[in-house]
Amino acid sequence: MASTVTSRPGYGQLLRTRGAWTFLLPGFAARQPFAMLTISIVLLVQHTTGSYGVAGAVSAVTGVSMAVFAPFGGKLADRFGQRAVLVPGVLIHTVSVLSLTVLALSDAPLWALFVAAVPTGASQPQISPMVRARWGVKLQDSPLAGTAAAFESVTDELTFVLGPLFATALCTTIDPAAGLFTEAGLTLVGGLLFAAQKSTQPKPASREEHARVQHVSALRIPGVRVLIVTFLGIGAVFGGMQVSLAAFTESIGEPGLNGVLYGTFAAGNMLSGLVCGAIAWKIAPQRRLLVGYAALTLMASGLWAAHSVVLLAGLGLLVGVCIAPALITGYTLVDRLVDPSGRTEAFTWLTGAVALGQAAAVTVAGQLEDRFWDGAGFLVPLGGTALALAVLVTLRSRLVPRSVGRTVARGVGHREPVTVD
Repeated sequence: MASTVTSRPGYGQLLRTRGAWTFLLPGFAARQPFAMLTISIVLLVQHTTGSYGVAGAVSAVTGVSMAVFAPFGGKLADRFGQRAVLVPGVLIHTVSVLSLTVLALSDAPLWALFVAAVPTGASQPQISPMVRARWGVKLQDSPLAGTAAAFESVTDELTFVLGPLFATALCTTIDPAAGLFTEAGLTLVGGLLFAAQKSTQPKPASREEHARVQHVSALRIPGVRVLIVTFLGIGAVFGGMQVSLAAFTESIGEPGLNGVLYGTFAAGNMLSGLVCGAIAWKIAPQRRLLVGYAALTLMASGLWAAHSVVLLAGLGLLVGVCIAPALITGYTLVDRLVDPSGRTEAFTWLTGAVALGQAAAVTVAGQLEDRFWDGAGFLVPLGGTALALAVLVTLRSRLVPRSVGRTVARGVGHREPVTVD
């Protein structure tokens, strides 16, 4: 692909923005639980029940609940302010996670775990869209707004890979419940600290402004619906890899290698995310997404046949390398497709799609690992990305924006990635 690096402001200048660290640090801590929740539930419930299928089902309920309720949380934050939504949400989520943990450790019936999983997912704080909205308040029409968009893309990538890696290490080296306990603690401390930064949060719309503006759901935009399917496939990769790697390392009697293999996958994702954030691509994002997603599907197609640690590590690295470009480009397209007033909601739909795809993949992969051969769960990343790619190719024209030149009024969308210091 042809590309060029521009001389626009880099990450160093962005991070010197006055007051930015007051919401970046607590925001980074508070957004990690988003990526820790699924794998922590899987590892704990599998430990207490002995079944990946049951563990995946409980995790799936959490993911579905979050995907359903997240966009409504985004709308409420735009209407009433982030603090008004975050504080009760953080408290409810912490109590829900601890309740689910206690029930799992007490060998509670399956229906009780399902019941506890619903509020656990529904109350998951949507920190990432809120951070983008705060960048919008700080930067407005500044040239650094595009740099902030690229920075948030890279931060999202780090969250998606560091969270599961951290949770896996806690559950496998300390205690199976350590992942959920840590998730609850980070949500409580990070979420409340983030909510306390009132000076940087967007000002809620007044009643008059809210009544005067006609709000149209981002879900009604055809391109957003295509991206949701695309992100479901990416979630299938995360969920399928988490369960299948855990099952594979257990089958060979080396469960400690799970962290090493997932770390290799994470390394590929993080490195490619940093590179993508440093390049201003000349090729259209629609085409980038098609090419990148096709590469992701191709790399995922060999996972199920890998029966050695070395080969699985190599393929996992390549799969990780292909995920970041697809995610970053998808977020870039939101900025082009969605009006500024609806981008916070649009971003919550996409993050919810990743969680939903991850939850579904955990369920299916768990069933495959329980019922068929070791490594059968690796068919899930292939199936999920292949189906999403078919939709993407068929409906790629929906990703072409009807108009260009929009500016951000609220929140920070994912514009073209820029150079970094």
